[in-house]
Amino acid sequence: MIRSTALLLLLFCSVALAQNTQVLDRIIAVVDKEIITESELNDRVTLVAMQNKLDAKAPGLRSEVLDGMITEKLVLAQALIDSIEVTDDEVTRALDQQVQNFVRQVGSEARVEQMYGKPISRIKREYRDQIRQQLLVQKVRQQRESGLQVTRRETEEFFTAYKDSLPQVPEEFFLSHVFVIPSPDSAVDRATRMKLKAILDSIRAGGDFADFARRYSIDGTAASGGEMPWAKRGEYVREFEEAVFSLQPGQISDVVKTQYGYHIVRLEERRGESVRVRHILLRIERGPESDSTAVRFLSLLRDSALHGKPFADLARSHSEDEETKAIGGDLGAVTADQLVPEFSAVVLPLNDGEISPPARASIGSSYGWHIVWLRKRVAAHAMNLEQDFERVSQVALYMKRNRLNTEWVEEMKRTIYVDVRL
Repeated sequence: MIRSTALLLLLFCSVALAQNTQVLDRIIAVVDKEIITESELNDRVTLVAMQNKLDAKAPGLRSEVLDGMITEKLVLAQALIDSIEVTDDEVTRALDQQVQNFVRQVGSEARVEQMYGKPISRIKREYRDQIRQQLLVQKVRQQRESGLQVTRRETEEFFTAYKDSLPQVPEEFFLSHVFVIPSPDSAVDRATRMKLKAILDSIRAGGDFADFARRYSIDGTAASGGEMPWAKRGEYVREFEEAVFSLQPGQISDVVKTQYGYHIVRLEERRGESVRVRHILLRIERGPESDSTAVRFLSLLRDSALHGKPFADLARSHSEDEETKAIGGDLGAVTADQLVPEFSAVVLPLNDGEISPPARASIGSSYGWHIVWLRKRVAAHAMNLEQDFERVSQVALYMKRNRLNTEWVEEMKRTIYVDVRL
């Protein structure tokens, strides 16, 4: 079954495909007051095949996708029966978020408009009703599944019935780390700022901002002349946002420093609390001395941990991994096949309770250095209730949810009009 959350983004991809597809308006299914056309099915099959790397002509795929579309229409009809609603604000937020996601994927608003052959404002108007329908479907499912759970007895009965077909649990590593980002040398920092100041002076003397962005910016927006998608207050980092909202349309900021480097920003448009800007970004490169300082600092932290200082306390105080520092650097359970080569080289030589020497690590588009604590290693094994009760419980819950949803769909088919003509 195709999940409704995925369909929100698929919705925006479908137009580019549809432009290259012969439109067939034959109605192939009617569900309550909703119809499904052959062109809609063709587009959805193409999208599902692309996402799952399948042959669009694979046997059974077309029928499976149509069943999923019929189920969506049934759930939508049930939402109307149950008087479930979504607000205009919810629709607007979802629509804005999906447009921004698509802009990030293709590079710029201009590229999106080129693919669609129409402005962003028109795209939003035309797809507003479809987004509302998807949110209704999502809300119905969330309400039905919110209280769904499995008891201990159900988990045990599920395990007894299916233990021979349950997959083997791969080798797992329970890890924590302290991650630090090397600070740039002061001379490099100063040289980077002066270079961007020279670019700013050239622009203020009459240079074209977009041209300078294409030539010098290291940001992903460089190819579009530094143009960024529309954003609301609160979506930028603090220093960047303060600079943006202090400008009038057409004005250019002074040099601004953020965690990403040095920027200059030009405000293109402002509509209330939403803005569209161009920017030029120069990253502050880090040299060998920066790395050496980070390694020495982590070595001191490692020594502290080896002499009894709680590792979690060190992570909370010193780690720069914002996603894990508040929970003591806990990376959770990681299976062997989830370890990237860079991480495998650090983790695999460790025994339970050992802490690695400082090692280079990448997080997103940045890099830094970290020390890794292997709290526990669990060997690969057949799934069992003693070690894996929560994992078995989640599989049992998944199976129960699927069974109940299937029964629910069949029940809706008995009370809601469905006519399949394909």
